[in-house]
Amino acid sequence: MHTLAVQVEDNYVQGFMKYVNNHSENITISRDPNLELDPYFYERKKELHQIRADVKSGKMEMLSEEQYEKEIEDFFLELEK
Repeated sequence: MHTLAVQVEDNYVQGFMKYVNNHSENITISRDPNLELDPYFYERKKELHQIRADVKSGKMEMLSEEQYEKEIEDFFLELEK
């Protein structure tokens, strides 16, 4: 069995569901609660895991709270110029 993510145009949902119902012995539909809350959940998850890996490997620097505050303060001062 394979699990697939399927995107269906709003105006075709009824037709798609009719097809699924006609082939219900071969198709199981389940809703992913993560995608209901955030349609980009898995893309964001992948990106966050990559950022975390980059920080751990030293490829990306992670700022301390104090460094972050200083960077933001400098940024806004630069914008005001």
